[in-house]
Amino acid sequence: MLFLYCCVSLSCLALAAAGAIEQRRHYRHLRSIPHRVLVNGIRGKSSITRLCAGALRGGGMVTVAKTTGTAARFIHPDATEEPIRRKFGIANVIEQLGVVRRAAALGPDALVMECMAILPANQEINQTKLIQSTIGVLCNVREDHLEEMGPTLDDVARSLSRSMPVGGICVTAERERLHLLRHEARRRQCRLRLVDPESVTDAEMSKFDYITFKENVAIALAVAGLLGIDRRDALEGMWAAPPDPGVLRVETYRPAGKTIRFANVFAANDPESTLMNIRQLLEQEAIERPLYMVVNCRPDRMERNGQMGALVPLVAPEKVILIGGPTRSAKVAVPPRWQDTVIDHGDLNAGPGLLEAVMADIPSGASIAAVGNIHGHGEALIEQLSHHPAGADGARPFPGVGDLPLPVTANGFQPLTEFQAGPR
Repeated sequence: MLFLYCCVSLSCLALAAAGAIEQRRHYRHLRSIPHRVLVNGIRGKSSITRLCAGALRGGGMVTVAKTTGTAARFIHPDATEEPIRRKFGIANVIEQLGVVRRAAALGPDALVMECMAILPANQEINQTKLIQSTIGVLCNVREDHLEEMGPTLDDVARSLSRSMPVGGICVTAERERLHLLRHEARRRQCRLRLVDPESVTDAEMSKFDYITFKENVAIALAVAGLLGIDRRDALEGMWAAPPDPGVLRVETYRPAGKTIRFANVFAANDPESTLMNIRQLLEQEAIERPLYMVVNCRPDRMERNGQMGALVPLVAPEKVILIGGPTRSAKVAVPPRWQDTVIDHGDLNAGPGLLEAVMADIPSGASIAAVGNIHGHGEALIEQLSHHPAGADGARPFPGVGDLPLPVTANGFQPLTEFQAGPR
């Protein structure tokens, strides 16, 4: 028995020693990177990470970046990128250790990291142990991940604030809960800087070859300014930076001989952003009615599935097509008078028959808004559509449409409850 006790004790000591050595090595890597930017918030983190990296590159800084959104990427100092490969395809905040190690080996002046933690405790660990950012970004507070950070938006704001650098500076575009962010910043002796989106001109926005919005650009300009980079140089770097693969796009396809416009709204997967993106696309005539709504459901996003179902009367589509699973979580959230519009394909796998089933009830000339979450059946649907481009027969493909902002009122972003659908 004593022998076993000694073995266990020695093993624990060895593990503790190895952990201490790894922690010292990690802190040494962090100290070798003078400027570290951690981008947190609910919507637009990947786009802001890329814009910040582009702005710093424009100022001549050797910059490494890492995104975690629709497609996680490691971005090299020359703006080339490669996917982050994960064991078993599962994301884990511990992967930040390897990213910092790779970044430090390149000898950068700056590292821009998108926060990948969701649980409040993990967000704090991500900042205090893994990144130790010198500049924080808290872009916005929206209705998403309420199960982990909620239940209220005030709770979400407090949770996101855990990534603020103690004794550092944090840049934000959030207005509605600015008072909460200021309180949390004071607790951490962190200077909070609010950006003005209108400081970015329409002429400057027109230089992007994809559509982003002023809040993101203003945040990146503020980060660059804190590091002494000229505004023009920062903008030049942002204009040249490649956009995120998850950027909202509208494409024209011809599956089964039908011409349709397909809006990939998967990246805007909280209800407010989803609704506003669809409405903006309709206003810009990037998509038109008749409009069909495809909702991709995931078993680990039950609450979000229901939120997408609840949007049906506000979007007012001709039909609601449910894919993935469990689709019942979205179907039960559709109001009773809209239930006859629901087509449930939750029993289909993500094989070749998925596109055929979805298109069976959609006429030529219609538009599709795909919402929910891209993973699983959503990825399969997009991949199958990609084999049916419309350009071959002369049809005009529609330009990419990037993240679209919510309209700002005097008190901040308009809440979802202020939008009312007319009678069907």
